[in-house]
Amino acid sequence: MPSREITDDLDLLLRVMPPHIRESLHRQTDLKQLVEVVMDLGRQPEARFPSRAVYLGDSNITREDIDYVTHRVGSFTQDNRAGIERTLHRISAIRNRRENVVGLTCRVGRAVFGTVDILRDVIESGKSLLLLGRPGVGKTTLLRESARIVSTELNKRVIIVDTSNEIAGDGDIPHPGIGSSRRMQVPRPELQHSVMIEAVENHMPEVIVIDEIGTEAEALASRTIAERGVQLIATAHGNSLDNLLMNPTLSDLLGGIHAVTLSDEEARRRGTQKTVLERKAPPTFDTLVEIRNRDEFSVFHETGSVVDAFLRGKAVRPEVRVRKAEGFEVVEKQEKPAAPAVIPGRRGRKEREPVSERPAARTIRIYPYGVSKDRLARAINDLHVPATIARTPKDADVVLTLKAHEKRQPKTLKDLEDDGLSISIIRSNTVSQMKLYLMQAFGLENQQQEENEAMQEVQEAVDRVMSYGKPVELSPQSAHIRRLQHQLVEQHGLGSESRGEVPWRRVIVLPTRG
Repeated sequence: MPSREITDDLDLLLRVMPPHIRESLHRQTDLKQLVEVVMDLGRQPEARFPSRAVYLGDSNITREDIDYVTHRVGSFTQDNRAGIERTLHRISAIRNRRENVVGLTCRVGRAVFGTVDILRDVIESGKSLLLLGRPGVGKTTLLRESARIVSTELNKRVIIVDTSNEIAGDGDIPHPGIGSSRRMQVPRPELQHSVMIEAVENHMPEVIVIDEIGTEAEALASRTIAERGVQLIATAHGNSLDNLLMNPTLSDLLGGIHAVTLSDEEARRRGTQKTVLERKAPPTFDTLVEIRNRDEFSVFHETGSVVDAFLRGKAVRPEVRVRKAEGFEVVEKQEKPAAPAVIPGRRGRKEREPVSERPAARTIRIYPYGVSKDRLARAINDLHVPATIARTPKDADVVLTLKAHEKRQPKTLKDLEDDGLSISIIRSNTVSQMKLYLMQAFGLENQQQEENEAMQEVQEAVDRVMSYGKPVELSPQSAHIRRLQHQLVEQHGLGSESRGEVPWRRVIVLPTRG
């Protein structure tokens, strides 16, 4: 359904404006579309609309004009924001070095029905949702409407951690736009993480709504909340999944990234270089949404699989949703992390079609016949591949068995094959054999060979830089491999930078950190 406003309480914002500015605003034919009023000392006041900006008269703003507004709004907090009681309007101050207010941005706050319909299925799923997007794209409006829907229509216990009173408005009584959600105000921005934990420990919420997660403490608090089974709906500093992942402060929201140095034996088992990037933990947020604009959203489902693919250098296209007058339309479905073709079994056996070609399958489902489930689970976890262990042959795509069982139970395996299952065989019941099978099944050998060679080049360059103290330029590589190279250089206490344009962009190893 199309969006429609509940209220913008515009008249209350106009009341705090100096009379000459108020009169000029009333003369604007599109006043209902007002975005904000900017007042800077010694300059003409300016009204901003979605597609234009206009000066409000010829007079410059005076100290009296600034004082007129500041005396009629709520108290300014440490982040220089104030509001008008029971409204969503935000008044932000600019101060000089003596802490006097010399500028104001008076932003119109609106509560809107229908904005969340494009993500309603994700919100109702109970999975934690993280929203990313540039300022002014409507993230806070989505949070507010999400809180109203979940608390009022789904009857869940919702608490809003409201740091700057943007979600539920100024004053002690929250704006009706949040429905029956409860609101906890944050006295100072640096205390947001402690109020988040307090909300969980003291008030037993089923859902917590947070605007602008921006510090390591807040990311850690978010993980703590998620681990207690509480659904999180939040925004974070950042515009896209990849820049969030590369942000060392906030990457933990998606599971975090760390460099792992393997032993020679383990590196040989994996068929990879000794230093690899891996996801540290399960993601705090199950779903991530990039808000491209108010009517177009990129949705990444199952962020764990998306992050794992990213670390292997394989970008995953998101599901793209576009708002329409009658609802929304999915114009592009999410590309699932590549699933492999099943390894053929004995010679002459019919090869099954690749899992990735079967639209209903998202992972390869393996039934271990005479193979240790625990060791297979460890192999899957170590390689971070999209595979699961099936409980019965009926639930499987492939049967994994030992060469000894193939000789002892040929009829049983033949019956399974006749049921449409592929049979894959490993020599021994060891983790290394299972990893070798998975690597072949998921086509990881070529990629790992390239990474091995690239990381060997880094190691040789590091030795030369440490010996001669001069920069060394490496061969051009993909973004994924360049990230691994930067990580390895940093471990040796040296500096590095990337130069050049794709596809010739390459890493330069420097004698010292820049």
